[in-house]
Amino acid sequence: MAPARVASDPLSAGWALLADGEWEAARASFADALAREETPEALEGLSWAAWWLDDAEAVFDARERAYRLYRRRGEPAGAARMATWLAADQLDFRGAVAVAAGWLRRAARLLDGLDPGPEHGWLAFHEGYIDNLTGDADKAGELGARAAEIGRRFDVPDLEMLGLALEGAALVACAQVEAGMRRLDEATATALVGEATIPISGAWACCFLVTACTTVLDYERAAEWCDRIAEFAERYGSRYMLAFCRAEYGAVHLWRGRWDDAEQMLEASVEDFSRSRPAMVGGPLVGLAELRRRQARGEEAARLLDRAAPSAPAQLCRARLALDRGEARRAAELVERLLRQAPAERKLDRAPALELLVRARLARGELEEARVALESLREIERLVETEPLRASRELAEGLLEGARGDHERARTLLEDAVDRFERSGAPFEAARARIELATSLVALGRTEPAEREATAALDGLLELGAEAEAERARRLLDASIRRVDDGSLLPEVTRREREVLGLLAEGLTNRQIAEQLVVSEHTVHRHVTNILRKLDLPTRTAAAAWALRSGVLDDAAT
Repeated sequence: MAPARVASDPLSAGWALLADGEWEAARASFADALAREETPEALEGLSWAAWWLDDAEAVFDARERAYRLYRRRGEPAGAARMATWLAADQLDFRGAVAVAAGWLRRAARLLDGLDPGPEHGWLAFHEGYIDNLTGDADKAGELGARAAEIGRRFDVPDLEMLGLALEGAALVACAQVEAGMRRLDEATATALVGEATIPISGAWACCFLVTACTTVLDYERAAEWCDRIAEFAERYGSRYMLAFCRAEYGAVHLWRGRWDDAEQMLEASVEDFSRSRPAMVGGPLVGLAELRRRQARGEEAARLLDRAAPSAPAQLCRARLALDRGEARRAAELVERLLRQAPAERKLDRAPALELLVRARLARGELEEARVALESLREIERLVETEPLRASRELAEGLLEGARGDHERARTLLEDAVDRFERSGAPFEAARARIELATSLVALGRTEPAEREATAALDGLLELGAEAEAERARRLLDASIRRVDDGSLLPEVTRREREVLGLLAEGLTNRQIAEQLVVSEHTVHRHVTNILRKLDLPTRTAAAAWALRSGVLDDAAT
Protein backbone atom coordinates (compact mmCIF):
# COMPACT_ATOMS: atom_id res chain seq x y z
CA MET A 1 0.00 0.00 0.00
CA ALA A 2 1.13 3.57 -0.53
CA PRO A 3 2.65 5.45 2.44
CA ALA A 4 0.43 7.83 4.45
CA ARG A 5 1.04 11.57 4.44
CA VAL A 6 0.08 14.30 6.91
CA ALA A 7 -3.20 13.84 8.75
CA SER A 8 -4.90 16.86 7.16
CA ASP A 9 -4.20 15.60 3.66
CA PRO A 10 -7.29 14.00 1.99
CA LEU A 11 -4.97 11.30 0.70
CA SER A 12 -3.93 10.33 4.24
CA ALA A 13 -7.54 10.59 5.34
CA GLY A 14 -8.51 8.21 2.55
CA TRP A 15 -6.01 5.57 3.69
CA ALA A 16 -7.17 5.93 7.29
CA LEU A 17 -10.79 5.48 6.22
CA LEU A 18 -9.82 2.37 4.25
CA ALA A 19 -8.21 0.90 7.36
CA ASP A 20 -11.48 1.51 9.24
CA GLY A 21 -13.61 -0.10 6.51
CA GLU A 22 -15.33 3.17 5.57
CA TRP A 23 -15.35 2.47 1.84
CA GLU A 24 -17.69 5.21 0.59
CA ALA A 25 -16.02 7.85 2.72
CA ALA A 26 -12.60 6.65 1.59
CA ARG A 27 -13.70 6.83 -2.02
CA ALA A 28 -14.86 10.41 -1.56
CA SER A 29 -11.62 11.36 0.17
CA PHE A 30 -9.47 9.91 -2.62
CA ALA A 31 -11.67 11.69 -5.17
CA ASP A 32 -11.02 14.93 -3.27
CA ALA A 33 -7.28 14.27 -3.40
CA LEU A 34 -7.48 13.59 -7.14
CA ALA A 35 -9.41 16.80 -7.71
CA ARG A 36 -6.46 18.66 -6.23
CA GLU A 37 -3.78 16.66 -8.05
CA GLU A 38 -3.87 13.41 -9.99
CA THR A 39 -1.28 11.21 -8.30
CA PRO A 40 -0.72 7.45 -8.54
CA GLU A 41 -1.05 7.18 -4.75
CA ALA A 42 -4.55 8.66 -4.81
CA LEU A 43 -5.55 6.42 -7.70
CA GLU A 44 -4.16 3.39 -5.89
CA GLY A 45 -6.23 4.23 -2.82
CA LEU A 46 -9.30 4.84 -4.96
CA SER A 47 -8.85 1.42 -6.55
CA TRP A 48 -9.04 -0.24 -3.14
CA ALA A 49 -12.17 1.64 -2.14
CA ALA A 50 -13.79 0.62 -5.43
CA TRP A 51 -12.64 -2.99 -4.89
CA TRP A 52 -14.51 -3.21 -1.60
CA LEU A 53 -17.56 -1.60 -3.18
CA ASP A 54 -17.55 -4.23 -5.97
CA ASP A 55 -17.18 -1.54 -8.65
CA ALA A 56 -15.10 -3.51 -11.14
CA GLU A 57 -14.87 -0.83 -13.81
CA ALA A 58 -13.67 1.75 -11.30
CA VAL A 59 -11.08 -0.72 -9.98
CA PHE A 60 -9.59 -1.35 -13.41
CA ASP A 61 -9.69 2.32 -14.39
CA ALA A 62 -7.96 3.50 -11.19
CA ARG A 63 -5.29 0.78 -11.15
CA GLU A 64 -4.43 1.18 -14.83
CA ARG A 65 -4.14 4.95 -14.46
CA ALA A 66 -1.99 4.51 -11.34
CA TYR A 67 0.20 2.05 -13.25
CA ARG A 68 0.76 4.58 -16.04
CA LEU A 69 1.50 7.44 -13.63
CA TYR A 70 4.00 5.38 -11.62
CA ARG A 71 5.78 4.53 -14.87
CA ARG A 72 5.72 8.14 -16.04
CA ARG A 73 7.20 9.20 -12.72
CA GLY A 74 10.00 6.67 -13.05
CA GLU A 75 8.89 4.41 -10.19
CA PRO A 76 9.00 0.85 -11.58
CA ALA A 77 8.32 -0.72 -8.17
CA GLY A 78 5.03 1.16 -7.85
CA ALA A 79 4.07 0.27 -11.41
CA ALA A 80 4.92 -3.39 -10.72
CA ARG A 81 2.73 -3.32 -7.60
CA MET A 82 -0.20 -2.11 -9.68
CA ALA A 83 0.52 -4.76 -12.32
CA THR A 84 0.38 -7.56 -9.73
CA TRP A 85 -2.94 -6.35 -8.32
CA LEU A 86 -4.34 -5.91 -11.83
CA ALA A 87 -3.50 -9.57 -12.36
CA ALA A 88 -5.51 -10.45 -9.25
CA ASP A 89 -8.39 -8.27 -10.48
CA GLN A 90 -8.44 -10.05 -13.84
CA LEU A 91 -8.86 -13.34 -11.98
CA ASP A 92 -11.40 -12.13 -9.42
CA PHE A 93 -13.68 -10.07 -11.63
CA ARG A 94 -13.25 -11.66 -15.06
CA GLY A 95 -11.68 -15.10 -14.62
CA ALA A 96 -9.10 -14.12 -17.26
CA VAL A 97 -6.13 -16.33 -16.38
CA ALA A 98 -4.14 -15.50 -19.53
CA VAL A 99 -4.56 -11.74 -19.07
CA ALA A 100 -3.59 -12.08 -15.41
CA ALA A 101 -0.45 -13.97 -16.40
CA GLY A 102 0.38 -11.19 -18.85
CA TRP A 103 0.22 -8.55 -16.11
CA LEU A 104 2.46 -10.68 -13.90
CA ARG A 105 5.04 -11.00 -16.69
CA ARG A 106 4.94 -7.22 -17.02
CA ALA A 107 5.51 -6.84 -13.27
CA ALA A 108 8.46 -9.23 -13.43
CA ARG A 109 10.05 -7.22 -16.23
CA LEU A 110 9.62 -3.97 -14.27
CA LEU A 111 11.23 -5.49 -11.18
CA ASP A 112 14.11 -7.07 -13.08
CA GLY A 113 17.36 -5.49 -11.93
CA LEU A 114 15.84 -3.68 -8.93
CA ASP A 115 17.00 -4.36 -5.39
CA PRO A 116 14.72 -6.87 -3.62
CA GLY A 117 11.70 -5.32 -1.95
CA PRO A 118 8.09 -6.08 -0.96
CA GLU A 119 6.96 -5.87 -4.60
CA HIS A 120 9.09 -8.93 -5.37
CA GLY A 121 7.18 -10.76 -2.65
CA TRP A 122 3.79 -9.70 -3.99
CA LEU A 123 4.82 -10.87 -7.44
CA ALA A 124 5.84 -14.27 -6.01
CA PHE A 125 2.53 -14.58 -4.15
CA HIS A 126 0.35 -13.75 -7.14
CA GLU A 127 2.36 -16.03 -9.45
CA GLY A 128 1.97 -18.82 -6.91
CA TYR A 129 -1.73 -18.14 -6.55
CA ILE A 130 -2.24 -18.66 -10.29
CA ASP A 131 -0.06 -21.78 -10.22
CA ASN A 132 -2.22 -23.15 -7.41
CA LEU A 133 -5.40 -22.44 -9.38
CA THR A 134 -4.03 -24.08 -12.53
CA GLY A 135 -2.79 -27.20 -10.73
CA ASP A 136 0.96 -26.70 -10.18
CA ALA A 137 0.92 -27.07 -6.41
CA ASP A 138 4.67 -27.73 -6.12
CA LYS A 139 5.56 -24.42 -7.75
CA ALA A 140 2.80 -22.64 -5.83
CA GLY A 141 4.28 -23.88 -2.56
CA GLU A 142 7.77 -22.68 -3.50
CA LEU A 143 6.51 -19.23 -4.47
CA GLY A 144 4.39 -19.00 -1.31
CA ALA A 145 7.45 -19.75 0.82
CA ARG A 146 9.43 -17.09 -1.08
CA ALA A 147 6.67 -14.52 -0.56
CA ALA A 148 6.53 -15.28 3.17
CA GLU A 149 10.31 -14.93 3.50
CA ILE A 150 10.29 -11.55 1.74
CA GLY A 151 7.42 -10.45 3.97
CA ARG A 152 9.43 -11.30 7.09
CA ARG A 153 12.56 -9.65 5.70
CA PHE A 154 10.84 -6.34 4.96
CA ASP A 155 8.35 -6.48 7.85
CA VAL A 156 5.23 -6.72 5.67
CA PRO A 157 2.84 -8.89 7.74
CA ASP A 158 0.21 -9.07 4.97
CA LEU A 159 2.72 -10.59 2.59
CA GLU A 160 4.10 -12.98 5.19
CA MET A 161 0.68 -14.33 6.19
CA LEU A 162 -0.53 -14.77 2.61
CA GLY A 163 2.72 -16.44 1.58
CA LEU A 164 2.41 -18.86 4.49
CA ALA A 165 -1.24 -19.52 3.66
CA LEU A 166 -0.46 -20.21 0.00
CA GLU A 167 2.40 -22.55 0.89
CA GLY A 168 0.17 -24.37 3.38
CA ALA A 169 -2.67 -24.77 0.90
CA ALA A 170 -0.28 -26.17 -1.70
CA LEU A 171 1.17 -28.66 0.79
CA VAL A 172 -2.31 -29.87 1.76
CA ALA A 173 -3.22 -30.36 -1.91
CA CYS A 174 -0.11 -32.55 -2.25
CA ALA A 175 -1.27 -34.64 0.76
CA GLN A 176 1.33 -33.16 3.12
CA VAL A 177 -1.51 -32.29 5.44
CA GLU A 178 0.28 -31.89 8.77
CA ALA A 179 2.96 -29.55 7.39
CA GLY A 180 0.40 -27.61 5.38
CA MET A 181 -1.97 -27.12 8.30
CA ARG A 182 0.88 -25.85 10.50
CA ARG A 183 1.57 -23.06 8.02
CA LEU A 184 -2.11 -22.27 7.63
CA ASP A 185 -2.56 -22.12 11.41
CA GLU A 186 0.36 -19.70 11.68
CA ALA A 187 -1.02 -17.53 8.89
CA THR A 188 -4.50 -17.33 10.39
CA ALA A 189 -3.11 -16.66 13.87
CA THR A 190 -1.30 -13.65 12.40
CA ALA A 191 -4.52 -12.56 10.73
CA LEU A 192 -6.60 -12.84 13.91
CA VAL A 193 -4.29 -10.69 16.04
CA GLY A 194 -4.87 -7.86 13.59
CA GLU A 195 -1.39 -7.52 12.11
CA ALA A 196 -2.71 -7.07 8.55
CA THR A 197 -2.60 -3.58 7.07
CA ILE A 198 -4.66 -4.46 3.98
CA PRO A 199 -8.07 -5.63 5.29
CA ILE A 200 -8.44 -8.32 2.63
CA SER A 201 -5.21 -10.07 3.66
CA GLY A 202 -6.50 -11.49 6.92
CA ALA A 203 -9.74 -12.74 5.39
CA TRP A 204 -7.87 -14.18 2.41
CA ALA A 205 -5.56 -16.15 4.70
CA CYS A 206 -8.62 -17.58 6.49
CA CYS A 207 -10.14 -18.51 3.12
CA PHE A 208 -7.07 -20.59 2.29
CA LEU A 209 -7.56 -22.47 5.57
CA VAL A 210 -11.28 -23.09 5.00
CA THR A 211 -10.62 -24.48 1.52
CA ALA A 212 -7.92 -26.77 2.92
CA CYS A 213 -10.32 -28.01 5.61
CA THR A 214 -12.99 -28.90 3.05
CA THR A 215 -10.35 -30.59 0.90
CA VAL A 216 -9.50 -33.00 3.73
CA LEU A 217 -13.22 -33.23 4.68
CA ASP A 218 -12.65 -31.58 8.07
CA TYR A 219 -16.03 -29.88 8.00
CA GLU A 220 -16.21 -29.08 11.71
CA ARG A 221 -13.08 -26.97 11.48
CA ALA A 222 -14.23 -25.44 8.20
CA ALA A 223 -17.49 -24.32 9.82
CA GLU A 224 -15.63 -22.63 12.68
CA TRP A 225 -13.49 -20.63 10.27
CA CYS A 226 -16.48 -19.78 8.10
CA ASP A 227 -17.96 -18.14 11.19
CA ARG A 228 -14.82 -16.02 11.58
CA ILE A 229 -14.83 -14.96 7.94
CA ALA A 230 -18.55 -14.21 8.05
CA GLU A 231 -17.95 -11.91 11.04
CA PHE A 232 -15.25 -10.15 9.03
CA ALA A 233 -17.50 -9.86 5.99
CA GLU A 234 -20.35 -8.41 8.03
CA ARG A 235 -18.04 -5.94 9.73
CA TYR A 236 -16.59 -4.69 6.45
CA GLY A 237 -19.75 -5.05 4.37
CA SER A 238 -18.10 -7.33 1.81
CA ARG A 239 -20.52 -9.10 -0.55
CA TYR A 240 -17.54 -10.96 -2.05
CA MET A 241 -16.44 -12.41 1.29
CA LEU A 242 -20.03 -13.28 2.21
CA ALA A 243 -20.35 -15.14 -1.09
CA PHE A 244 -17.24 -17.18 -0.32
CA CYS A 245 -18.47 -18.01 3.18
CA ARG A 246 -21.88 -19.02 1.94
CA ALA A 247 -20.40 -21.30 -0.72
CA GLU A 248 -18.19 -23.06 1.84
CA TYR A 249 -21.00 -23.21 4.39
CA GLY A 250 -23.16 -24.77 1.68
CA ALA A 251 -20.61 -27.57 1.32
CA VAL A 252 -20.51 -28.03 5.10
CA HIS A 253 -24.30 -28.24 5.38
CA LEU A 254 -24.49 -30.64 2.43
CA TRP A 255 -22.07 -32.98 4.19
CA ARG A 256 -23.89 -32.69 7.51
CA GLY A 257 -27.26 -33.46 5.92
CA ARG A 258 -28.74 -30.01 6.51
CA TRP A 259 -29.85 -29.68 2.92
CA ASP A 260 -32.35 -26.85 3.41
CA ASP A 261 -29.58 -24.75 4.92
CA ALA A 262 -27.20 -25.82 2.14
CA GLU A 263 -29.69 -24.74 -0.50
CA GLN A 264 -30.18 -21.35 1.15
CA MET A 265 -26.43 -20.73 1.45
CA LEU A 266 -25.57 -21.88 -2.07
CA GLU A 267 -28.34 -19.87 -3.72
CA ALA A 268 -27.29 -16.77 -1.76
CA SER A 269 -23.67 -17.36 -2.78
CA VAL A 270 -24.65 -17.60 -6.45
CA GLU A 271 -26.51 -14.29 -6.15
CA ASP A 272 -23.67 -12.56 -4.28
CA PHE A 273 -20.96 -13.74 -6.67
CA SER A 274 -23.13 -12.85 -9.67
CA ARG A 275 -23.24 -9.26 -8.42
CA SER A 276 -19.70 -8.91 -7.10
CA ARG A 277 -17.38 -11.43 -8.82
CA PRO A 278 -19.20 -13.16 -11.74
CA ALA A 279 -16.09 -15.14 -12.66
CA MET A 280 -16.25 -16.94 -9.30
CA VAL A 281 -19.88 -18.09 -9.43
CA GLY A 282 -18.97 -21.56 -10.73
CA GLY A 283 -18.19 -23.01 -7.29
CA PRO A 284 -21.60 -22.50 -5.69
CA LEU A 285 -23.33 -23.41 -8.97
CA VAL A 286 -21.63 -26.81 -8.89
CA GLY A 287 -22.48 -27.21 -5.20
CA LEU A 288 -26.12 -26.46 -5.97
CA ALA A 289 -26.02 -28.91 -8.90
CA GLU A 290 -24.74 -31.66 -6.60
CA LEU A 291 -27.58 -30.95 -4.18
CA ARG A 292 -30.12 -31.15 -7.01
CA ARG A 293 -28.58 -34.43 -8.19
CA ARG A 294 -28.99 -35.94 -4.74
CA GLN A 295 -32.59 -34.74 -4.73
CA ALA A 296 -33.19 -36.65 -8.01
CA ARG A 297 -33.59 -33.38 -9.90
CA GLY A 298 -31.12 -34.37 -12.59
CA GLU A 299 -32.29 -32.06 -15.37
CA GLU A 300 -32.05 -29.05 -13.10
CA ALA A 301 -28.58 -30.17 -11.98
CA ALA A 302 -27.46 -30.42 -15.61
CA ARG A 303 -28.70 -26.89 -16.33
CA LEU A 304 -26.77 -25.53 -13.36
CA LEU A 305 -23.62 -27.26 -14.59
CA ASP A 306 -24.13 -25.70 -18.01
CA ARG A 307 -24.07 -22.28 -16.33
CA ALA A 308 -20.83 -23.04 -14.48
CA ALA A 309 -17.45 -22.71 -16.17
CA PRO A 310 -15.63 -26.00 -16.91
CA SER A 311 -13.89 -27.27 -13.79
CA ALA A 312 -12.90 -30.51 -12.09
CA PRO A 313 -15.83 -30.39 -9.61
CA ALA A 314 -18.26 -29.75 -12.48
CA GLN A 315 -16.83 -32.70 -14.44
CA LEU A 316 -17.16 -34.94 -11.39
CA CYS A 317 -20.79 -33.94 -10.90
CA ARG A 318 -21.51 -34.68 -14.57
CA ALA A 319 -19.99 -38.13 -14.11
CA ARG A 320 -22.19 -38.79 -11.08
CA LEU A 321 -25.24 -37.74 -13.08
CA ALA A 322 -24.25 -40.16 -15.84
CA LEU A 323 -23.94 -43.03 -13.35
CA ASP A 324 -27.33 -42.10 -11.85
CA ARG A 325 -28.82 -42.51 -15.34
CA GLY A 326 -27.23 -45.93 -15.73
CA GLU A 327 -24.59 -44.64 -18.16
CA ALA A 328 -21.66 -46.34 -16.44
CA ARG A 329 -19.40 -46.21 -19.48
CA ARG A 330 -19.94 -42.47 -19.89
CA ALA A 331 -19.33 -41.93 -16.18
CA ALA A 332 -16.05 -43.86 -16.32
CA GLU A 333 -14.91 -41.92 -19.38
CA LEU A 334 -15.64 -38.57 -17.71
CA VAL A 335 -13.78 -39.56 -14.56
CA GLU A 336 -10.77 -40.95 -16.41
CA ARG A 337 -10.56 -37.79 -18.49
CA LEU A 338 -10.60 -35.77 -15.29
CA LEU A 339 -7.86 -37.93 -13.74
CA ARG A 340 -5.67 -37.64 -16.84
CA GLN A 341 -5.82 -33.86 -16.58
CA ALA A 342 -5.37 -33.66 -12.80
CA PRO A 343 -1.75 -33.05 -11.69
CA ALA A 344 -0.35 -36.19 -10.10
CA GLU A 345 1.00 -34.30 -7.09
CA ARG A 346 -2.46 -32.94 -6.16
CA LYS A 347 -3.44 -36.28 -4.67
CA LEU A 348 -6.36 -35.12 -2.53
CA ASP A 349 -8.13 -33.68 -5.57
CA ARG A 350 -8.11 -37.19 -7.07
CA ALA A 351 -9.74 -39.07 -4.17
CA PRO A 352 -13.46 -38.42 -4.91
CA ALA A 353 -12.89 -39.14 -8.60
CA LEU A 354 -11.26 -42.49 -7.81
CA GLU A 355 -14.13 -43.53 -5.52
CA LEU A 356 -16.59 -42.77 -8.31
CA LEU A 357 -14.44 -44.63 -10.83
CA VAL A 358 -14.61 -47.77 -8.67
CA ARG A 359 -18.41 -47.52 -8.76
CA ALA A 360 -18.55 -46.96 -12.51
CA ARG A 361 -16.21 -49.86 -13.27
CA LEU A 362 -18.16 -52.19 -11.00
CA ALA A 363 -21.41 -51.17 -12.69
CA ARG A 364 -19.87 -52.42 -15.95
CA GLY A 365 -18.58 -55.64 -14.40
CA GLU A 366 -14.95 -54.53 -14.83
CA LEU A 367 -13.59 -55.81 -11.54
CA GLU A 368 -9.89 -55.60 -12.39
CA GLU A 369 -10.20 -51.98 -13.52
CA ALA A 370 -12.13 -51.25 -10.32
CA ARG A 371 -9.33 -52.85 -8.28
CA VAL A 372 -6.72 -50.61 -9.93
CA ALA A 373 -8.75 -47.50 -9.09
CA LEU A 374 -9.20 -48.75 -5.52
CA GLU A 375 -5.44 -49.19 -5.07
CA SER A 376 -4.89 -45.58 -6.15
CA LEU A 377 -7.48 -44.48 -3.59
CA ARG A 378 -5.80 -46.62 -0.93
CA GLU A 379 -2.46 -44.93 -1.65
CA ILE A 380 -4.01 -41.52 -0.95
CA GLU A 381 -5.65 -42.83 2.22
CA ARG A 382 -2.24 -43.94 3.53
CA LEU A 383 -0.98 -40.37 3.15
CA VAL A 384 -4.07 -38.70 4.64
CA GLU A 385 -5.54 -40.77 7.44
CA THR A 386 -8.82 -38.92 7.98
CA GLU A 387 -12.03 -40.68 8.99
CA PRO A 388 -14.07 -39.58 5.94
CA LEU A 389 -11.37 -40.62 3.47
CA ARG A 390 -10.93 -43.98 5.17
CA ALA A 391 -14.69 -44.48 5.10
CA SER A 392 -14.75 -43.73 1.36
CA ARG A 393 -12.04 -46.31 0.74
CA GLU A 394 -13.82 -48.91 2.89
CA LEU A 395 -17.05 -48.30 0.99
CA ALA A 396 -15.30 -48.70 -2.36
CA GLU A 397 -13.47 -51.83 -1.21
CA GLY A 398 -16.67 -53.28 0.22
CA LEU A 399 -18.38 -52.79 -3.13
CA LEU A 400 -15.54 -54.58 -4.89
CA GLU A 401 -15.53 -57.51 -2.45
CA GLY A 402 -19.29 -57.83 -2.83
CA ALA A 403 -18.94 -57.90 -6.61
CA ARG A 404 -16.31 -60.63 -6.22
CA GLY A 405 -18.75 -62.67 -4.15
CA ASP A 406 -16.91 -62.34 -0.82
CA HIS A 407 -19.88 -60.95 1.06
CA GLU A 408 -18.47 -61.70 4.50
CA ARG A 409 -15.45 -59.50 3.80
CA ALA A 410 -17.75 -56.92 2.21
CA ARG A 411 -19.96 -56.92 5.30
CA THR A 412 -17.04 -56.06 7.59
CA LEU A 413 -15.80 -53.26 5.34
CA LEU A 414 -19.24 -51.77 4.87
CA GLU A 415 -20.06 -51.88 8.58
CA ASP A 416 -16.85 -49.94 9.25
CA ALA A 417 -17.71 -47.45 6.50
CA VAL A 418 -21.16 -46.84 7.99
CA ASP A 419 -19.67 -46.27 11.44
CA ARG A 420 -16.99 -43.87 10.18
CA PHE A 421 -19.41 -41.84 8.10
CA GLU A 422 -21.74 -41.53 11.09
CA ARG A 423 -18.88 -40.41 13.35
CA SER A 424 -17.95 -37.86 10.68
CA GLY A 425 -21.48 -36.43 10.71
CA ALA A 426 -22.27 -37.51 7.13
CA PRO A 427 -25.80 -38.99 7.08
CA PHE A 428 -26.12 -39.20 3.28
CA GLU A 429 -22.86 -41.11 2.88
CA ALA A 430 -23.73 -43.34 5.84
CA ALA A 431 -27.11 -44.19 4.33
CA ARG A 432 -25.53 -45.07 0.97
CA ALA A 433 -23.13 -47.40 2.75
CA ARG A 434 -26.06 -48.98 4.62
CA ILE A 435 -27.73 -49.88 1.31
CA GLU A 436 -24.60 -51.73 0.21
CA LEU A 437 -24.30 -53.38 3.63
CA ALA A 438 -27.89 -54.60 3.38
CA THR A 439 -27.12 -56.04 -0.05
CA SER A 440 -24.25 -58.15 1.32
CA LEU A 441 -26.33 -59.24 4.30
CA VAL A 442 -29.02 -60.47 1.88
CA ALA A 443 -26.40 -62.52 0.05
CA LEU A 444 -25.30 -64.02 3.37
CA GLY A 445 -28.91 -65.05 4.11
CA ARG A 446 -29.17 -62.65 7.05
CA THR A 447 -32.54 -61.18 6.16
CA GLU A 448 -33.43 -59.59 9.50
CA PRO A 449 -30.31 -57.39 9.84
CA ALA A 450 -30.49 -56.68 6.10
CA GLU A 451 -34.02 -55.35 6.44
CA ARG A 452 -32.99 -53.34 9.49
CA GLU A 453 -30.10 -51.68 7.62
CA ALA A 454 -32.13 -51.05 4.47
CA THR A 455 -34.99 -49.57 6.49
CA ALA A 456 -32.60 -47.29 8.40
CA ALA A 457 -31.10 -46.17 5.10
CA LEU A 458 -34.53 -45.53 3.59
CA ASP A 459 -35.71 -43.53 6.61
CA GLY A 460 -32.56 -41.41 6.65
CA LEU A 461 -32.64 -40.74 2.92
CA LEU A 462 -36.32 -39.79 2.94
CA GLU A 463 -35.66 -37.36 5.79
CA LEU A 464 -32.85 -35.78 3.76
CA GLY A 465 -34.92 -35.62 0.59
CA ALA A 466 -32.49 -37.88 -1.29
CA GLU A 467 -35.13 -39.36 -3.57
CA ALA A 468 -32.86 -41.31 -5.95
CA GLU A 469 -30.94 -43.13 -3.21
CA ALA A 470 -34.17 -43.65 -1.25
CA GLU A 471 -35.60 -45.42 -4.29
CA ARG A 472 -32.55 -47.73 -4.31
CA ALA A 473 -33.19 -48.64 -0.68
CA ARG A 474 -36.90 -49.15 -1.36
CA ARG A 475 -36.18 -51.44 -4.33
CA LEU A 476 -33.74 -53.45 -2.27
CA LEU A 477 -36.31 -53.93 0.47
CA ASP A 478 -39.08 -54.89 -1.93
CA ALA A 479 -37.17 -57.09 -4.34
CA SER A 480 -34.39 -58.67 -2.29
CA ILE A 481 -35.89 -59.01 1.17
CA ARG A 482 -39.64 -58.73 1.53
CA ARG A 483 -40.73 -60.29 -1.77
CA VAL A 484 -38.60 -63.38 -1.20
CA ASP A 485 -39.54 -63.79 2.44
CA ASP A 486 -43.29 -63.42 2.00
CA GLY A 487 -43.47 -65.96 -0.82
CA SER A 488 -44.42 -63.53 -3.56
CA LEU A 489 -44.05 -64.71 -7.13
CA LEU A 490 -40.47 -64.45 -8.36
CA PRO A 491 -39.79 -62.46 -11.52
CA GLU A 492 -39.65 -64.43 -14.75
CA VAL A 493 -36.02 -64.82 -15.81
CA THR A 494 -34.82 -66.90 -18.73
CA ARG A 495 -32.52 -69.90 -18.47
CA ARG A 496 -29.63 -67.88 -19.88
CA GLU A 497 -30.31 -65.06 -17.44
CA ARG A 498 -30.21 -67.56 -14.58
CA GLU A 499 -26.83 -68.75 -15.85
CA VAL A 500 -25.60 -65.17 -15.89
CA LEU A 501 -27.01 -64.62 -12.40
CA GLY A 502 -25.15 -67.68 -11.13
CA LEU A 503 -21.86 -66.44 -12.55
CA LEU A 504 -22.51 -62.97 -11.14
CA ALA A 505 -23.01 -64.56 -7.74
CA GLU A 506 -19.60 -66.23 -8.11
CA GLY A 507 -18.04 -62.79 -8.58
CA LEU A 508 -17.15 -63.11 -12.28
CA THR A 509 -16.64 -60.06 -14.47
CA ASN A 510 -18.54 -59.49 -17.71
CA ARG A 511 -15.45 -60.58 -19.63
CA GLN A 512 -15.14 -63.81 -17.63
CA ILE A 513 -18.86 -64.56 -17.99
CA ALA A 514 -18.59 -64.02 -21.75
CA GLU A 515 -15.67 -66.45 -21.97
CA GLN A 516 -17.47 -69.11 -19.94
CA LEU A 517 -20.73 -68.83 -21.90
CA VAL A 518 -18.90 -68.33 -25.23
CA VAL A 519 -20.73 -65.11 -26.05
CA SER A 520 -19.67 -61.49 -26.51
CA GLU A 521 -19.23 -59.03 -23.64
CA HIS A 522 -21.94 -56.93 -25.25
CA THR A 523 -24.36 -59.86 -24.96
CA VAL A 524 -23.49 -60.31 -21.29
CA HIS A 525 -24.00 -56.60 -20.69
CA ARG A 526 -27.45 -56.85 -22.30
CA HIS A 527 -28.35 -59.84 -20.11
CA VAL A 528 -27.26 -57.99 -16.95
CA THR A 529 -29.29 -54.93 -17.96
CA ASN A 530 -32.38 -57.10 -18.53
CA ILE A 531 -31.88 -58.85 -15.19
CA LEU A 532 -31.69 -55.57 -13.28
CA ARG A 533 -34.79 -54.32 -15.08
CA LYS A 534 -36.80 -57.47 -14.38
CA LEU A 535 -35.73 -57.69 -10.75
CA ASP A 536 -36.08 -53.93 -10.27
CA LEU A 537 -32.69 -53.83 -8.56
CA PRO A 538 -30.07 -51.08 -8.70
CA THR A 539 -26.77 -52.98 -9.00
CA ARG A 540 -25.14 -56.23 -10.13
CA THR A 541 -24.24 -57.01 -6.54
CA ALA A 542 -27.85 -56.60 -5.45
CA ALA A 543 -28.95 -58.94 -8.24
CA ALA A 544 -26.39 -61.55 -7.19
CA ALA A 545 -27.51 -61.23 -3.57
CA TRP A 546 -31.15 -61.66 -4.63
CA ALA A 547 -30.26 -64.78 -6.60
CA LEU A 548 -28.49 -66.35 -3.63
CA ARG A 549 -31.34 -65.51 -1.27
CA SER A 550 -34.29 -66.42 -3.52
CA GLY A 551 -33.22 -69.94 -4.40
CA VAL A 552 -33.55 -69.27 -8.12
CA LEU A 553 -30.07 -70.69 -8.64
CA ASP A 554 -31.09 -73.90 -6.89
CA ASP A 555 -34.05 -74.13 -9.27
CA ALA A 556 -31.73 -73.68 -12.23
CA ALA A 557 -29.51 -76.53 -11.06
CA THR A 558 -32.36 -79.07 -10.82
